[in-house]
Amino acid sequence: DKSTDGSVSTRDDSPPVSSGERRTVTIEGIGDKGDGIARIDRGYVLIVPETDVGERVTVEVDQARDNVGFASVISHHTESG
Repeated sequence: DKSTDGSVSTRDDSPPVSSGERRTVTIEGIGDKGDGIARIDRGYVLIVPETDVGERVTVEVDQARDNVGFASVISHHTESG
């Protein structure tokens, strides 16, 4: 019954992204299956396959569930020196 971050749960539990939306994100971790994990608004997690920690990528959201989203890489951004 408790919210994981300790905040009071509001009725606005809808995902901060919708299917088809594009975002530029930084991969912060790797999940159990080897997929990249990026956090966006309100700590919402996006699972991004075929990425590595520290990568900055533009993704398109494939599926947005209440607590996690799945996205595909549209383009990789290289950091210049």
